[in-house]
Amino acid sequence: MSEWLVLTLAMAAACVVVLVVAVVRHHTAREDDDPSETPDVIEYITMMIGVVYAIVLGLAIAGVWEARSVAQDHVQAEAQALHEINERVRVYPADVRDRIRGDVDTYVDHVVTKEWKVMAERGEMTERGARLLDRIREDVTDYEPRSDFEAQAYQPLVDQVAAADAARSARADSTGPAMPGVVWFGLITGAVVTVGMVFALQIRRTPRELILAGLFSALIAFLLFLVWDFDAPYNRGLTASTEPLLQLFPKAGD
Repeated sequence: MSEWLVLTLAMAAACVVVLVVAVVRHHTAREDDDPSETPDVIEYITMMIGVVYAIVLGLAIAGVWEARSVAQDHVQAEAQALHEINERVRVYPADVRDRIRGDVDTYVDHVVTKEWKVMAERGEMTERGARLLDRIREDVTDYEPRSDFEAQAYQPLVDQVAAADAARSARADSTGPAMPGVVWFGLITGAVVTVGMVFALQIRRTPRELILAGLFSALIAFLLFLVWDFDAPYNRGLTASTEPLLQLFPKAGD
């Protein structure tokens, strides 16, 4: 199901629930019920609950957005390290240089075409990707420099392999949701309480009040959708992408 369809259904459901509850409450209210007699303390509590929940929801959105940005940085770091390996091996003999570059290209192609799909669908890395990176490490570390010039390039190449491995491990750690379940429980409970307090104010069934109550509920549904969408950096709508890899290795995935 498309993320935008999920958003549309969630916002529509929030509006429908508010309207149905308002209409049912209006028909079941006592004849002497006067909505204008809402105690001031209820209005104050409603305002405070709304403010506190808005702060918590804003922090949640900022947190998952930061997690998404960090996930994209891991991809950028991995792409840059692999690109540096590709460029620095030019001082090596042609056969060694071509073998290392070929293994780097194979690894990037696997990440772009296969491993990324596995990350999105199952939230895990592939064993083949790990083996391909190990092959790059073996190519670099097992080569014995034959001149001082090659020796000067050896250690930086080893460092770039380590950087690529670290970035891959960080990417693996970012595949799962960033928000723990207890936080989701708090966000959903807070949404129910916040919307419920609207009815504590004894809203009438006037078009203006019903529209405002529906829009308020739809806004909360939209903000919760943003948290949910950003919470999985690699497998939902606004996700981290393979663009850094494709920019530095344009032939990957062909």
